[in-house]
Amino acid sequence: MSQLLLIRHGQATPFEADTDQLSKLGEAQAQRLGETLRAEALGVTHVLHGPLLRQRRTALIAAEGSGWPAPTEDARLAEYDGDGLLRHLAPLLAEQDAEFARLVQMFEQEKSGPQRNKHLQALLEPLTARYLRGDLLHPELEPWSEFQSRVQASVSDIFKLSGAMVLAFTSGGVIGSVVAAVLKAPPETALTLNWRIKNASITRLTYGGGRVSLDTFNETAHLPEGVGSWR
Repeated sequence: MSQLLLIRHGQATPFEADTDQLSKLGEAQAQRLGETLRAEALGVTHVLHGPLLRQRRTALIAAEGSGWPAPTEDARLAEYDGDGLLRHLAPLLAEQDAEFARLVQMFEQEKSGPQRNKHLQALLEPLTARYLRGDLLHPELEPWSEFQSRVQASVSDIFKLSGAMVLAFTSGGVIGSVVAAVLKAPPETALTLNWRIKNASITRLTYGGGRVSLDTFNETAHLPEGVGSWR
């Protein structure tokens, strides 16, 4: 049997001008993640990461001194465009839905305050739900169906690797999509899972003989108190 470890990147910088960076906490999370994986002596055969800087940096920091194969980029492991949702789809939905417009206003008022994560989450949940349904589109934004198709294509290629131990450094939406597919759950489950996936967490799958099993989801025991984060 082979194994695939889906690893969410360390904490990024969602409220700054450049959202695709690891924060100092994110770098510390990646270091602890690497220490844990090296201690497990997994016999890693492949290290993959998406094209986003936060994904690549998490992989590179975790791999330092490991002796693993050189990390390889797979563009299909990129997250859906959360910034694009806020930039392109949020204004469209605000025009249609007065309650959502109120949520946008609250987020704008609080995005520099201590409750900014709470207000961002309140905004993202209805927005991503409409994005997933596919009835709110923008020409500059990848549709959810295309996002899901490319993610599943990447994982399908991984599942062709026999006798492998694969580390894939990616993001919460990708992990949620893969796990929902493995569980044969409704598409909406991908987003429900996405909201629970912590930074630098590990989700383990075992595969072989045409079967895929979910062994663990969202492991964070390797992150001591004060080092964990959701966003």
